[in-house]
Amino acid sequence: MKLLLHACCGPCSLEPTRILRAAGHDLAIYYANSNIAPADEHARRLATLRAWADGEGLPVIEGPYDPATWEACAGRVGAAALAAIGDDALRSATEPSAREARCRACYRLRLSETARTAAELGFDGVGTTLSVSPYQFTEVIGEELERAAANAGVRAVFEDFRPFYDEAVRRSRALGMYRQNYCGCRFSEAEAEAERKARKAARAAERAAEAEARAAERAAAEAERAARRAERAAYDAKQAKKRAVLKTLRERRREGEDEARGDA
Repeated sequence: MKLLLHACCGPCSLEPTRILRAAGHDLAIYYANSNIAPADEHARRLATLRAWADGEGLPVIEGPYDPATWEACAGRVGAAALAAIGDDALRSATEPSAREARCRACYRLRLSETARTAAELGFDGVGTTLSVSPYQFTEVIGEELERAAANAGVRAVFEDFRPFYDEAVRRSRALGMYRQNYCGCRFSEAEAEAERKARKAARAAERAAEAEARAAERAAAEAERAARRAERAAYDAKQAKKRAVLKTLRERRREGEDEARGDA
């Protein structure tokens, strides 16, 4: 099948393209990611994708970069979800329902664009690399890909690539590819930063607890040593007192014996 594959970045494209090519599909990559902010980040991810794809002989088609449209769609949904739970990035990072609504709108925008382009350019089907990430909503991705394909009159080729995520990470690191530390949009960047801070705080708390436990262990050990020293000192004092009593008794006995000899 002649397949237009939506790609979010280079590292996430490694395993999906390998698997789809092995299945016999004729691939071209479509980079449609108006969600990515700022523009420099969008350009860096595209450059990484192109550099790798060129070496693989994979054509890359660049879709329009239109952050304003994304903001009016997914951005509006994300802002509304944040407002509903409070504009707190850390809370939003722990609210899957808020993230899911925003991500669904984002998937819909990007995958609809990809499917329309696939139909316009004569592709038979459309797919996406998004499902390689365990941090995405895989079922929602499948639903939105099916929806976009049906609307455009092309076939949806969906596969859950999550089992291959670790291998994609390994390969991308081995290739020295740029690996981003957030999904792409401004919401995910704030959430990722909040999660990093939370992990850092948790590690600091864990280290503090470990240090406190070690200090308590040292204090307990020192208390035990002090108790043993006190016990030894008490024992030594008792023995010394016993020796003193015995010495006194011996001296008195000798004195008695000396007196007895003198009387004799």
